[in-house]
Amino acid sequence: MTTADSPATTARRPATAWLLENAVFSATMAAQRLPWTDAPARALGLDLMTRDGVMRMLLAHLRRTRSGRPVQLRTPFGSFLLPLAASDAEGMLARADEAGALGPAVGLTAGGRRYELSQHVPLPRDAAVPAAELGALVADDVDDAVASRRGDGTLEWHAWHRGMLRLSRRVVVGAAATEDTLLSEVIAVATAGVDSRPYADGAAAALGRRLAPHLADPDPCSVTGRMVAQAGGAGTGHGSDPEAAVPAVAHALALVSEAAAGTVLQALALLAVGAAASAEDAVGEALRRYPPVAAAVYPVRASFVWEDLAVEAGTEILRAPGWLRGPHDEDRPAPGTSGAPALCGAPSACAATRFAALVAEQIVRLVTATVRPVVISPQFTADRLPDTLDPRTLLVALEDLAAPSGDGRVTVGMPTAVPVSAFGYAPAAYGALAHASADRLERHAESLAACAGNSGWNKDGAGEQFRVALLGHAERCATAATGVRRAAKRLAD
Repeated sequence: MTTADSPATTARRPATAWLLENAVFSATMAAQRLPWTDAPARALGLDLMTRDGVMRMLLAHLRRTRSGRPVQLRTPFGSFLLPLAASDAEGMLARADEAGALGPAVGLTAGGRRYELSQHVPLPRDAAVPAAELGALVADDVDDAVASRRGDGTLEWHAWHRGMLRLSRRVVVGAAATEDTLLSEVIAVATAGVDSRPYADGAAAALGRRLAPHLADPDPCSVTGRMVAQAGGAGTGHGSDPEAAVPAVAHALALVSEAAAGTVLQALALLAVGAAASAEDAVGEALRRYPPVAAAVYPVRASFVWEDLAVEAGTEILRAPGWLRGPHDEDRPAPGTSGAPALCGAPSACAATRFAALVAEQIVRLVTATVRPVVISPQFTADRLPDTLDPRTLLVALEDLAAPSGDGRVTVGMPTAVPVSAFGYAPAAYGALAHASADRLERHAESLAACAGNSGWNKDGAGEQFRVALLGHAERCATAATGVRRAAKRLAD
């Protein structure tokens, strides 16, 4: 129970971590900047000895020794008041927000680096596109994204990212903004700023100019159109002053873009390995396990009391849902309805986060209606999911649900295209790609043989010559498939 009216004498200061606890916490954060430190432990299957495993053990120790109460940590990266339970973090931040005691939140990487977040702006009521209308709105862009996969079925990150940004602009701003790539670039700069940044005013002005045409003539099917029409009907708010809608539109676009480009890929990977059974489950689990805002720091500008805890001005509250998650958590709130947004640094519920999760679910649903996701790299299983899953280095292939059967025609129309070397691709990943290429070569050999077996070649000698040539090509494809499969086994091992 919140006891904001309790006498100040009843409040107590937060418990302080021991010197050794601070040292281990700091060392674990510093080790996050050295990814190779996990290699020996992962090779031996000792997950608890990895950086994330040590962090989880330390946080579990702090929960046991402090009865689950928030603890004050001192590190070279800052001094933080860390709530050790998600409910405590939500309650404390909600109380601080109610008291007007919080400054703008900033993100914190696992390695202790701070970065700016899109500052929370409430999405007006009923501004979000209804779920029943989303499917038709995003269908064409999803089809284009699926069609842009490589010849081996894998999704290239940059092409996927461009396609999802295009989809996000259509949903949030309108059809006229789908090709406005500069809008997404301006959003990335403007929404990451805070009021104290020297060039924040210039970035905000550029954003206002870029959105002005879309606000003047809004697409009624988009979030912007619904927002302006709704407020305009009342004669106040965003409708009477279109510029007032700019922050809300920018925040919604930033969150939807993040969910569409990153969370969807993670959700497809979870579906591929059987860690989720539906689009809703996959997106919810992706946001729970791999929240884009894994940790955020909230500066306290004015003292307040939460329950019996006195939080003084100058304190920095660290909410870290991505760090506090254990491997067998039973508390799994739906990210779209939780008070702890996974995409936004808001101290309480964020309607834009709920809408972004809904868009991600719809994309996953449309993708899996026509293709089957397959994880190429990194390789993992449902019972041993990775602690982190960076969508930029996640390699997912999309396999057609129903391949055409051999009927005497050559059924493989696209050449196998192995992607160029990219950051984070291990030899095992190329082994998996080579294995898929060998399968395609075998199918191509079968289709050539089926084509050679067609009775149309029986009419004359020229037909027989073509048949012999086709069978020769089929033989060479089969031989190549055997060689590629041997190479794939070598790479995978």
